[in-house]
Amino acid sequence: MASNPPSSTSSPSNNETPAAEAPPVCVLVFNSSDPSGAGGLSADIATIASVGGHPLPVVTGAYARDTARVYEHFALDDEALTEQARAVLEDIPVAAIKVGFVGSPGNLAAIAEISSDYPDIPIVSYMPDLSWWDDDKQDEYLDAFKELVLPQTSVLVGNHNTLWRWLLPDWEHSRSPTARDIAIAAEALEVPYVLVTGIPLPDQFVDNVLTTAQTVLGNSKYEMFDATFTGAGDTLTAALTALIATGNDLGTATLEALEYLDHSLDAGFRAGMGHYVPDRLFWAQPEEGEEPPAEEAVAEPDNEPDTKPIEGFVMPSHDTKH
Repeated sequence: MASNPPSSTSSPSNNETPAAEAPPVCVLVFNSSDPSGAGGLSADIATIASVGGHPLPVVTGAYARDTARVYEHFALDDEALTEQARAVLEDIPVAAIKVGFVGSPGNLAAIAEISSDYPDIPIVSYMPDLSWWDDDKQDEYLDAFKELVLPQTSVLVGNHNTLWRWLLPDWEHSRSPTARDIAIAAEALEVPYVLVTGIPLPDQFVDNVLTTAQTVLGNSKYEMFDATFTGAGDTLTAALTALIATGNDLGTATLEALEYLDHSLDAGFRAGMGHYVPDRLFWAQPEEGEEPPAEEAVAEPDNEPDTKPIEGFVMPSHDTKH
């Protein structure tokens, strides 16, 4: 599995580095610091490292939060964000970029300007639930994200309800919008691919669908957990970004990222008095009373996903479209 850590090897006797020991791919992340460790940059760093990448975390702000709720968010200014990102981009080859919650329209503008200079790097954008935020700030942020970041986004990731309320605010049909309905709205904003998560199904199952405006490319169905998690969306998006960066096509990367998330949730724990937190290093935890070999460290999921295979396709580069 892609979630297994690379096996260690002995150092070469000369100064040449064998191809098998090539350094991990580097993933640039724009996100906020989360002191609870449930989401934000904490989730990104652990996840990217877990699936074999090297995280380059750009701090865009900080939450005041615990595992139950967000109390406040403090955004850094756009100059601080720009200085961080430019420094690493001019030094380190970046294979993919993740955009999480960055706190202000000014920071979104800075990200759009930076990424426009690197059109060949795929961008995976995650839109979390922002219902905790002041309505005026939320509206300004969502509008700026549409205008500035979505035109450069290769894949948009978000919960069904969050994307529905954001991209289809005037939806008037008696039925809920499908993943393709959301993708059609995203395509109007120049987003080619959308991964819609948490689509309700009967019998306590949820579907996760990768789609374009034209066709559903694949899906994975999982049984819901009897727990509320914080940080699942950041975990999934970071895993997807890192798996794309390591050379997987989008179809394979999506299925592997969903499987990684399922394992992380299955091994999740309650760190405090609030919600559960995904265990992103589940593969490193031995089963109680025994230490399994490395190749057996990842347990098979209790519920096999009902999956439609996703055919391979090439991640498009993004061009500046705003």
